[in-house]
Amino acid sequence: MAGIIYEEIKNRIDDYKDGDVFFTSDFNDIASLVTIRKCLGRQVDEGVIRRLMDGVYEKPKYSRILKTFVPADPEKVAYAIARKYHWTIAPCGDVALNKLGLSTQVPVVWTYVSDGPYRNFSWDNIKISFKHKANREISLMSEISIIVVEALKTLGKDRVDQKVILILKEKLNSNDKETILNETTEVASWIYENIKRICK
Repeated sequence: MAGIIYEEIKNRIDDYKDGDVFFTSDFNDIASLVTIRKCLGRQVDEGVIRRLMDGVYEKPKYSRILKTFVPADPEKVAYAIARKYHWTIAPCGDVALNKLGLSTQVPVVWTYVSDGPYRNFSWDNIKISFKHKANREISLMSEISIIVVEALKTLGKDRVDQKVILILKEKLNSNDKETILNETTEVASWIYENIKRICK
């Protein structure tokens, strides 16, 4: 029986894409928690999967150029955690700046606003932080609107210059601009004034 369960779990993992993140709980329909942990532990030992944190695993992605497995993508981990707990999240802080081309610096902490609780996760030298925001602040805006608002907040009023405006003008397409302009009317006035400069 144990061998059959192991093969069933392994077959499901084989269907995942390289770099996919998954959880112990994703196999609750197959076996008990104790059995799942044993099966996953065996696959970790065999090098089939990689354990990131307690109950969190990754099917590692191999780089033919580097000839090694690449580190887990923090963003994939963050969104996998959000799916597991049914949180709505969006990048903020340095992550938002990075995604919008306003910074090339690799974030020290991968931060996300969330309608879930304040939570921190870490593995190796990677840290992910979820910062709570009221559901109404998250649910009323699309991800692109939240990212732009959070990026402007991170920069601060005095650092949003013409260079920032031009970068965002080029980064965002016309549909993004229309969406952001319509969804951010209730944000701080200085942020919305800059959004109008970006989107019009």
